[in-house]
Order: sequence, then structure tokens, then C-alpha cells
Amino acid sequence: MTRPWQAAAGGIRIAVRVTPRASRDVFLGGTTEHFAARLAAPPVEGAANAALIALVARTFGVARRDVSLIAGETSRIKRLSIAGDASVLAGIAADLYGAGHDG
Repeated sequence: MTRPWQAAAGGIRIAVRVTPRASRDVFLGGTTEHFAARLAAPPVEGAANAALIALVARTFGVARRDVSLIAGETSRIKRLSIAGDASVLAGIAADLYGAGHDG
């Protein structure tokens, strides 16, 4: 089974499909290819990327400095790295994926 996260050195990597200009910030299960994030921020001057990093940090219980955008700066599909205990982060990802899976 494919899933939208994978273990990486020092943490995990996740794929997220972003929908900007939503009514509020929400992080959801998504599909087998990616999580889904709805962001209130518009997709201009990096506002949506900054909001995504803050949302992912809050969701996974890590500092913003532990979340890095590694691909997809101007794309709807983003790849992020989350630094920390890979097993703990993967457990959080699995819970989020199971709770909000819509695909």
C-alpha cells in the first residue's frame, strides 16, 4: 500500500496537496499519494508556504524550524521534511491519514 509519508534520515517526508484561500487552516488525510491542507493564506509571496509550514509543525507537534519545504514551492503538491523521531512522526501521520482519508 502506498501512503503519503515515508521515513527519512532524522524524521519523515510527507506529500501535501494545498488548497489556498480556504476559510480556515485544516490538515486532512487526503489520498494514497498525498495529505490535504486547506489554508486561509493566499498563494502569493510565499504566504501559503509559510502557513503550510506552521500548520504542519502544529499538527505534528514540532517547531517550525523542524519543517522544511523540499519540493513544490510554486506547485499545489508540496513535499516537506519533518525532523524528529521518525517512529513518533510516522505514528502521527498514520493517525491523521486514517482519520481523514478521503481517497
